[in-house]
Amino acid sequence: MLDFIKKTMLTGIGIAMKTKDELEEWVREIVKKGEMSENEGKSFLDDLMKKSEKAQKDFEEKIESKFKDLLRKADIATRDEVNELKNEIEELKRKKKHFKSDSD
Repeated sequence: MLDFIKKTMLTGIGIAMKTKDELEEWVREIVKKGEMSENEGKSFLDDLMKKSEKAQKDFEEKIESKFKDLLRKADIATRDEVNELKNEIEELKRKKKHFKSDSD
């Protein structure tokens, strides 16, 4: 399931990159037609890219939050919880081994 989410996020990033390329081409065409100066085009593109990056970051944070919420609701143990249980089991094994040694 985690792989699916990663692939989905990477697909979204790929789409965002394609959009960036398309935006650059669109701004180049506007500048070429003389509807915008080269400096205006660069500034406009920079502004669009900053907004796009912020939107992408916000999207990724929301996806991560929703995924964590989904795991919590599905009652699936996190890696930290599993590691904590492993440590507790190892401690119990050590105590049991020590207890057996004392009773012999």
